[in-house]
Amino acid sequence: MKYVYGPVKSRRLGFSLGVSTVPYKVCSFDCVYCQLKETTRKTLTRKTYLKTSEILEELRTFFTHRPKDVRLDYVTFSGAGEPTLHRGIGRILKAVRRMSPVPVVVITNASTLMQERVRRDLLDADIVIPSLDAVTQDVFEKIDRPVGNMRIEDVIEGLKQFRRVYGGKMWLEIMLVRGINDSVPYLELLKKTADEIGPDRVQINAPVRPPALPWVKVPTKSTLSAAKKIFGKKCDVVC
Repeated sequence: MKYVYGPVKSRRLGFSLGVSTVPYKVCSFDCVYCQLKETTRKTLTRKTYLKTSEILEELRTFFTHRPKDVRLDYVTFSGAGEPTLHRGIGRILKAVRRMSPVPVVVITNASTLMQERVRRDLLDADIVIPSLDAVTQDVFEKIDRPVGNMRIEDVIEGLKQFRRVYGGKMWLEIMLVRGINDSVPYLELLKKTADEIGPDRVQINAPVRPPALPWVKVPTKSTLSAAKKIFGKKCDVVC
């Protein structure tokens, strides 16, 4: 198996079968906290980075030969880069839904949701977990280090448009980095924007695994408690 791995134990998804749709660190962001280290190919170009037929064949092999006693809670598209950069992801999602009743999840940095085709492609997912670490351009560039001249306003608008057409569950993930986006005023800005997007849940995360850059620090426990209080009942602290 080159593109399908697991099932692995996940903090929020139980036992998850992972699916990679792009090669290692093909991504539109170069997040300072990424546990996969720094991005090697930063791009917003969608294309067939890996053969769709080979990904589907590995998935068929898994579901055909999966032992009955192997627990599987979700099939999760995440992998080693931004999964929505694969322009065949919509076809793959449809195929997985035909192969198995196991719920399908897509974890995305939300950078491509401004594209109508991507929004359509993700409609077959049961859960989409997009990230939003910033609501101002300076913090966006410091934490996520996006490709080109991407604007955070466009990312937020893409999230809003996707929420309007998507009928599944959306869990908005926010990664907090100490001293960058974890002050009370900034958390309140994030909360205001999250309310405008309208996710089913907000998941507060922290860089507890070794990050790409050594200066990245985990917020204090009191900060995480404050974040939980600010975001309210729909918020989960998952770090």
